Amino acid sequence: MAFSHLILLLFLFLGADGTVFTLKNNCGRTIWPGILTSYQAPSLMNGGLELKKGQSKNITAPDNWSGRIWARDGCRFNKDGIGKCLIGDCGGNLRCQGEMAKAPVSVIEFILSSDADSYDVSLVDGYNMELSVVPLGGSGNCTKVSCKVDLAEKCPKAMQVKFKGRVVACLTPCLVFKNPFVCCTGQFSNPQKCQTSSYTEVFQSSCPLAYNFAFDDATKTFTCSGADYLITFC
Repeated sequence: MAFSHLILLLFLFLGADGTVFTLKNNCGRTIWPGILTSYQAPSLMNGGLELKKGQSKNITAPDNWSGRIWARDGCRFNKDGIGKCLIGDCGGNLRCQGEMAKAPVSVIEFILSSDADSYDVSLVDGYNMELSVVPLGGSGNCTKVSCKVDLAEKCPKAMQVKFKGRVVACLTPCLVFKNPFVCCTGQFSNPQKCQTSSYTEVFQSSCPLAYNFAFDDATKTFTCSGADYLITFC
């Protein structure tokens, strides 16, 4: 009896190791989440996967994992996972394997820790899809963060990305205008001089909890201890 209890406790201990990301596709079409791992942490799903309409996928990350998660759209891959995506492409591969997303993309960022996880929704690289992150369990602030507004409809004309006459994504002012003021570079590369602009206000007013431009993270990064996370696209 004592031995069986020991086995059960060992199972529970091992099963609790790591953080579970549940990726859920609420879009009316197939999407292809991309995952970029940083700081030499173990890669998750070799950097990418396919999620059909309504499908969910649980992915377990080690406690020290950090990286970015986004959704690619309009992808076509052959049987070897080689192809391309209309939005959010990462080197033409189903499995991104360390390749960054091509902007514009909406991103969820994580730094996991045994003490407390940090996470945010980032529009610093633009917008391509509604998304949200909801902590499941855990303790601390554990705020639900989302950008659940179709910013493609509100995107200024100069920043629009169109496909067959339809706006499918929204670029950042930096990607369009490439000047130090909107890119927060040069003399503007500090929090005092890098401020929101009329263009980033489109993101800010619609998604106030999202990280909208460089140095905008002071109040847009959230923490939670011991949680799993539900990440929903659309």
